[in-house]
Parts: sequence; structure tokens; C-alpha cells
Amino acid sequence: MSQDIATNPYKADFPLLASHPELAFLDSAATAQRPAAVLNAQRSFYETMNANPLRGLYQLSVDATQAIADARAKVARYIGATDPDEVIFTRNASESLNLIAKTLGPSVLHEGDEVCISIMEHHSNLIPWQQVCRAAGARLVYLRPNDQGVITPEEIAAKIGERTRIVSVTHVSNVLGVENPVRAIADAAHAHGATVIADAAQSLPHVRVDVTELGVDALAFSAHKLGGPMGIGGLWGKRSLLEALPPFLTGGEMIDSVSETDAVWAPIPEKFEAGTQDAAGIYATGAALDYLEAHDRDALEERERKLAAYLCEQLQALPFIQIVGPADPHAHVGAVSFNVEGIHPHDVSSLLDTKDVAIRAGHHCAQPLLTWMGIESCCRASVAFYNDKGDIDQLVAGLKFVWEVFHG
Repeated sequence: MSQDIATNPYKADFPLLASHPELAFLDSAATAQRPAAVLNAQRSFYETMNANPLRGLYQLSVDATQAIADARAKVARYIGATDPDEVIFTRNASESLNLIAKTLGPSVLHEGDEVCISIMEHHSNLIPWQQVCRAAGARLVYLRPNDQGVITPEEIAAKIGERTRIVSVTHVSNVLGVENPVRAIADAAHAHGATVIADAAQSLPHVRVDVTELGVDALAFSAHKLGGPMGIGGLWGKRSLLEALPPFLTGGEMIDSVSETDAVWAPIPEKFEAGTQDAAGIYATGAALDYLEAHDRDALEERERKLAAYLCEQLQALPFIQIVGPADPHAHVGAVSFNVEGIHPHDVSSLLDTKDVAIRAGHHCAQPLLTWMGIESCCRASVAFYNDKGDIDQLVAGLKFVWEVFHG
């Protein structure tokens, strides 16, 4: 299906965008805008079924419990999982990655073992592994891409070996915008008996993700990058893995029984969901997935790929712009990072804001990657299906204005 990126049938569904037609919002990699259906669902929960899930036998509590169960099933279906109980709700992808790192790491790592991640990881998929490796006396090994952001088969073979116990990699880089060869990485890791985790925070909003096809053992994501609420994330894991791990947090609802001296954990998913969940947010996350699945997902993906390619091409046409990442416009998933020659990214972002263009500037929670590339910070423009050609053209005009401010 051909997508005309000059037209936009989607912005009207998003109240913030609809009420600010002057805004070119190009920071969806940080957080997506929410459709009205999601905002309405969150309010509807509190108006029609506000009760503590799992804790009451009266109808409101039963309804709230069912709302969470329904949302869990929707998430499982969306990521190709067959068992909804393998989906754990958390606050965000960061908590999901901390959960798996700090339960799996101490369970399998010993002195001299290795954990393999990539140099392009978000800090959320880097710092937890630093900590568990330090505690166990294990070594943290980095996969490094070539100059076009590609992790090659040779690099995978060189970095994943007999000492590798865990591999945790981002599916799509939040800086370079590249989609990593997760299946090839997983196959190499499994050949050595390692457990494989994928950070899908940046991929799930833009490409179809199927946990079986990826071949991973666990996968983390955030709802707010999918148009759901802030404060909701998820961790999918194979049942055998989740059942073998200890709980991450303890307290209410994650137990089967408690005595003065011991406790028996509840089965998954409750074992990993201590305390009162953000039931309204989980319910609204289900509404976000309903909204996405009401559209042709292949068409949305094609539109976003065309938008990202057009964005890269237009930036490359400006002589004062340096692209951070692949030169191929079609190699960018959702995001294109760049720098303006001689102008600090913070100044670029602030001046663009005066032209109603919203981008991100800084190290993007990926300092080791930027340090390895020899830069301190960069600008990042990111797109979603609710963007259009006009948003990118507005960015380009804004960048020309930035250049003129500094160079007359």
C-alpha cells in the first residue's frame, strides 16, 4: 500500500496535535502523543470500575481485575506471545530491564562469566548489567557496529562465546535508528547456552515484533512510546525463565502464603507485580493497542519508514548538517540523529522551539555510544505515523533559521 506522507488522516485523533496545528512534534522516540481513545479509557476506568484489582469479590473489583487480564492478553497478542501470563506489567522499560538483570544476573553469573550487550544501549540496558557484573565478578562485553551502525556477523562471532551467559541488546537504537540483527544474535547466544533479552522500547512502536521470530527469551517495552500512558511498561519472558527467577519486589499480591518466618510466591505474573498496579494505565494501554490494531499496521509501518527516509534525505541536503548514524535514509527506523556544524545541540533545540519544532538534544541516555563515536551530544528528530511531510519541512526551515542566527 502506497503512503502519501503529505496528507495526514491521523492528527485529528490526537488532542494535543489537533489543538496545536502549528506544532511540528518530532520527539516521539522520547514519548508518543496519545490518541483520544487512550485518554478516554484512562478516565473511564476511574469513572466506571475504580477499585483495587485482585482484592475484592464485589463487582467493581472483579471488573478492574478483568480489565487488567484483558490488557495483558492484548499485549501478548501484539508481540506474538501465546501465553498472556508471560506478560509482566511494570512502570516502564527501565524497570523491566532492571527486573530481569537483577533477578537473572545473580542466578546465573559467576566470576569470569560474560554478559554481552551493544555499545548503542540506552543506559537502562547498560547500567543494570554493569552492576550485576561487578557484583558477580563477571565481565561486560560490547558488540560494536561498523561505520554504518551495523553489527556484523563477524562481530557477533567475536563477542559471543563459551563464557557468555547473558546477551541483552536493543532491537532498535534510540540514537542511530538502526534495527539490530536480534535473531542472529539470539541464535549465536543460544548456541552457547546464553539467555537473550531484547529491549524493544524503540522497535515496538515502529515495526512488527514477534517474540518467537526474534528468538529471544525475554523482551522489555514501554507503553508511552506506543501511545499509551506514562508509567506503564512490560516485560515478556518465557514461562520457564520467569518461573525459575526469584521475585524482584516483595509485598502485597505477589505471595501465595506468608508465615512469620517464610513466604511462598504466587505464580506468574503476580509473582513480579507487587503492590497495587496502575490499573487505569494498564486498561488505557489496552486501548492504545486497540487503536493501533484498528488501523492497517503494515500501512502505518510503511508510512513511518517513508517519513524517516524523507527526514534523513532532507537533512542530508543541508550542507551544514552531519548525520549521526547510517548514510542510507532507508536504514533509519523512526529516528534520525544529527548535528549542526559548530552549533551546540541545546542551542539548536532551543531556537527550533521558537519556530514550533520539538526535537530532542543531548546524549539521549546513551553516553558510551556517543563517547565511542567521538561526540558529546547530538540532536535527534523522530517520527511517528501521525507526522507528515509538513512537519519535516518545518524542521528544515527551522534549521536554516538556526544557521542564519549564527552566521548571518
